[in-house]
Amino acid sequence: MTDTLSQIPEDDEISLLDLLQTIVDNLRLLVLGPLAAGLAALGISFLIPPTYTAKTQFLPPQQQQSAAASMLASLGSLGGLAGAAAGLKNPADQYIAYMKSNAVKDALIDRFKLMDRYDARLREDTRKALDEKARIASGKDGLISVEFDDKDPKFAAEVANAYVEELRTVLGRLAVTEAQQRRLFFEKQLVKAKDNLTAAEQALKATGISDSVLKSNPVSAVAGVAALKAQITAQEVKVGAMRGYLAETAPDFKQAMTELANLRAQLAKQDKDDAAGPGSGSAGQGDYISRYRDFKYHETLFELFAKQYELAKVDEAREGAVIQVLDAAQPPERKSKPKKALIAMIATLAAGFVLLLFVFIRQALRNAGGDQETAGKLAQIKSSWRRALGRT
Repeated sequence: MTDTLSQIPEDDEISLLDLLQTIVDNLRLLVLGPLAAGLAALGISFLIPPTYTAKTQFLPPQQQQSAAASMLASLGSLGGLAGAAAGLKNPADQYIAYMKSNAVKDALIDRFKLMDRYDARLREDTRKALDEKARIASGKDGLISVEFDDKDPKFAAEVANAYVEELRTVLGRLAVTEAQQRRLFFEKQLVKAKDNLTAAEQALKATGISDSVLKSNPVSAVAGVAALKAQITAQEVKVGAMRGYLAETAPDFKQAMTELANLRAQLAKQDKDDAAGPGSGSAGQGDYISRYRDFKYHETLFELFAKQYELAKVDEAREGAVIQVLDAAQPPERKSKPKKALIAMIATLAAGFVLLLFVFIRQALRNAGGDQETAGKLAQIKSSWRRALGRT
């Protein structure tokens, strides 16, 4: 047994020497082969058209804490749990998703006619080509970077800057923050109130009441009732909007409901007083009063919505929902691809590894050919391989 153990290091030493001898015997192939492959790869790299990369960096809109978030924050640890349950992430990820959306891609495709430039028949294929050339990421510093590759350095800079411009367009169309949602809500209400005001004004003009009738009717009372109704409607809209981000037990919500109840009580009292008073005037006069009341109602409602709309716009501007470009993309002066030295180095190392593996396998097959048992197994493998290929 001692002889066997002493024989193992000798076998290993002979084995290593055999490997070294194999390398030395094929040294010319192992040296000249990788060098030739590297030089060939270097020559081919000169035939590859250069690619330029343009880069722009910008600071995404900084969202302020909304009223609902402030209430959650006041709860201390419970507020933190609520924020975690809501799945809040880095706000920059949201803007990156906007720039990767089909809305932005389609706008860029139509703007720069990318289907013709990339010779694509389908818009989906053009989007994939755009994804391959564009890289959008956010860093730990809070900045979002957009990189775009193209053979034309000027075009690469234009597309990189266009990503930021199309993001501005998308943010102007969407309601992302709480102030933007309120602005969009009151904007729709303002358009509807304007249409109703125009219709009421036309109906008032169609009555054809004379000046004497106008003088005989005190319009102050009518205007007061119309203003009261408009305030009630505006308060109802306000309460409806508050339901979206406040609980019914919130102090602000309770106060709004109390104000709404007081306004309704005042209107009910006014209607009761009007019903108890003596009626006078002709049918035309009554029709005019009714239409005049509607006109004042829609006029007051329009003014209230206009004020709320302007306040929402001020809050939206105060939130800082603007994109601040730190570094606008400029046409790059140096190409980013291909990296000729790296290509040549990788080709040289890969060719050297393949040739080294080839030399070892060839030497192993030669050594195996001298052993009858191993030679028989190799012959059997070759025969099975021919039968698998359909050869006899």
